Amino acid sequence: MKARTVLFDEVGGPEVLRIEEVELGAPGPGEVRVRVEAVGLNRSEALFRAGAYYYGPDLPASRIGAEAAGVVEEVGPGVEGFAAGDLVTVLATASGAMSAYGVYAERVNVPADTLFRRHPSVDAITGAATWLSYLTAYGALVEIGGLRPGDTALITAASSSVGIAAIQVANLVGAVPVAVTRTAAKREQLLKAGAAQVVCRDEDDPVARTGELTDGAGARVVFDAVGGPELPALAGAVARDGMLIVYGSLDGRPTPLPLHWPLAVYGFALPAVLDHDDRKRRATAFIESGLRSGALSPLIDRTFPLDAIADAHRHMEGNGQVGKIVVTVGRGDG
Repeated sequence: MKARTVLFDEVGGPEVLRIEEVELGAPGPGEVRVRVEAVGLNRSEALFRAGAYYYGPDLPASRIGAEAAGVVEEVGPGVEGFAAGDLVTVLATASGAMSAYGVYAERVNVPADTLFRRHPSVDAITGAATWLSYLTAYGALVEIGGLRPGDTALITAASSSVGIAAIQVANLVGAVPVAVTRTAAKREQLLKAGAAQVVCRDEDDPVARTGELTDGAGARVVFDAVGGPELPALAGAVARDGMLIVYGSLDGRPTPLPLHWPLAVYGFALPAVLDHDDRKRRATAFIESGLRSGALSPLIDRTFPLDAIADAHRHMEGNGQVGKIVVTVGRGDG
């Protein structure tokens, strides 16, 4: 069986991405073959393609992509709990996983332990836009940060899919989400998405504004995707006994250690949830419940067909989106 698959032979811009018919054998031990219906794009994939991620691609012909929704077609030897016809989401986030199991494709063989079940009420586009963002937001804010009702959460890069998820998670636990964005262009969209307040960096200092909004107490959790030289200043927004949680490095420059001591600084990645059975169980229950009630609902910025994958990456790197970019995969794409 052959499957149209996105590959790249050298690191670079979106133009290095190409689509090729790749031979796909039967799933091996512990693997499942999934027919992909939709792929959720993440900033990490643009960094991976550009050679700027924390691990590099295996070149040439590296695969790419970590998050997709689809249908199980076949299970390999030793797989229990999944069967052909099951609706699933794939989340291949282990170190080195994208070159081997990248999900930008019509079909993929992936380890069964990368799958989450998808309820029939959750369509493929929603499924592809959910798990990475909401596991990150819930895991960081609630499991690590201990966010509670009445607490303030300061959320940078708030228009990203993780930022939108963090706003919704904070609201669901009764906290107060304060969104930080670069300009006022996204203010109304972030308020509509549930932010209690929006701080625009070109108008206000996030630290000073957080102090005003909290009567000087600061934010229980500062949830940062940017890093870089401005992180020590941002640490000034953290409340006493609060936490600065850094989950990204969009700035790209070295990040100094904040010296606003006493201060708890946590570098978050998904293994903090996925490698702990109790945390994963709680996160899964929280997200599934939120999806059922509608309290958690991914905001879809735009969809692209698989054939336009390079354009989808260009749109992502243009930084104009609010929410998740999704690539649809199906008969209408080729």
